[in-house]
Amino acid sequence: MNLLGELLLLAYDDEGRKILDSIRLDYGLGGALLLELALAGRIDVVGQKVAVVDPRPTGDPLVDDALTRIRDDARSRKPAHWVGKFAKGTRKRVLDHLISAEVLRVEHGTVLWVFPRTTYPAAYGAEPVAETDARQRMRVAVTTAGEVDARTAALCSLVAATQMERKVFPDLDRRQVKARLKEIGEGSWAAAAVKRAIQDIQTAIMAGAVAATSTAAISG
Repeated sequence: MNLLGELLLLAYDDEGRKILDSIRLDYGLGGALLLELALAGRIDVVGQKVAVVDPRPTGDPLVDDALTRIRDDARSRKPAHWVGKFAKGTRKRVLDHLISAEVLRVEHGTVLWVFPRTTYPAAYGAEPVAETDARQRMRVAVTTAGEVDARTAALCSLVAATQMERKVFPDLDRRQVKARLKEIGEGSWAAAAVKRAIQDIQTAIMAGAVAATSTAAISG
């Protein structure tokens, strides 16, 4: 499963309810799209701008749509631009994919018999295998010293950027987890191009989510 699926599964509890606010989740998914492209060697960050270095499709429709949008843009853009663009509409596409793949199911109900609510519990009752795997990989990464594989490190960076570490690791010391996540982000676990892209994307997720939250508060 790609980073988008793993992040989304981590962001929902066993009853299929979000444990993360929509703004941070959407920006996290936007960043996950860029990270997938970076891990696949399709993009790099050159002079603070996202550049396509390999236009070949990856075989993942959602990721390839993002690659095409970057490739066809007439201007070079910073990671923050693309994180914001990809934050819109990506969550629905990931949810639809997980439902069609029978990882999740959709349930419609109400709160207090009045307010409509949609939840996305696991299709077969138990935690999805992909989510369990993601949790185990990250738990090993944050509780042991040493190098971390690039994909796990990228997922750790998304969890840190969306400030979801307390909910992913509720039984671990939060300060130690945050310190370890920072250490992983600065480690030599990936090629320089991927590491640079991930650091810039992580910053873009945090900044974009804060800006969007502030705008929503002012508008409200």
